[in-house]
Amino acid sequence: MTDSAEFEAFVAAWYPRLLRAAILISGDRHVAEDVLQDALIKLARRWPKVHTDPVGYVRTTLYRDVSSRWRRRREFAYGEPPEHADRDTSGASDLKVVFARALAKLPVKQRAVLVLRFYEDLPVGEVAEVLGVSSGTVKSQTHAALKRLREVAPELEEVLI
Repeated sequence: MTDSAEFEAFVAAWYPRLLRAAILISGDRHVAEDVLQDALIKLARRWPKVHTDPVGYVRTTLYRDVSSRWRRRREFAYGEPPEHADRDTSGASDLKVVFARALAKLPVKQRAVLVLRFYEDLPVGEVAEVLGVSSGTVKSQTHAALKRLREVAPELEEVLI
C-alpha cells in the first residue's frame, strides 16, 4: 500500500471519532472541523515520519490547536446544539445535551482531559503524553473537571464517576 493510500485509509477509519473528540474539546462544530482539517493537513505532510502513531499525532495537534485558538481569541462561542429532524427523545439524549452544555463550561484543558480519558478511553499515561503534561496533572485535572461538572450539572450526578 502506498503512503497516500495508507493516509486515506487512516482518515476514512478515524475521521468520525476524531471529529467528535474535536467537537467535545472545542465546544463548536465549525471550529472542530477547521482544527481537524488543519491537523490532518499537518499529518499528511509528516505522514512518512508519524504513520506509526497517527492517532496520537492528530490528538496532540487537535488539543494544541484548540488551545491556541482559545488563547488568541480569549472567547469561545458555545452555540446551542443543532436541532435534528430525527431527534431522539429518550432520556439518554437529554443527558447528552446536558452533558455537552456542562462540558462547554469547562476550560479547554479540562475538556480535553475528560474527552481523552472517558470518550477516547485512553489511560492516564497516554493522555499525559498527548497533552504534554505529567500524569499527576492529568489526574488532578480529571478530578477538578468532574467536580466542576457536578457543580454546573447536578442532574448528571448518577452518570458521573
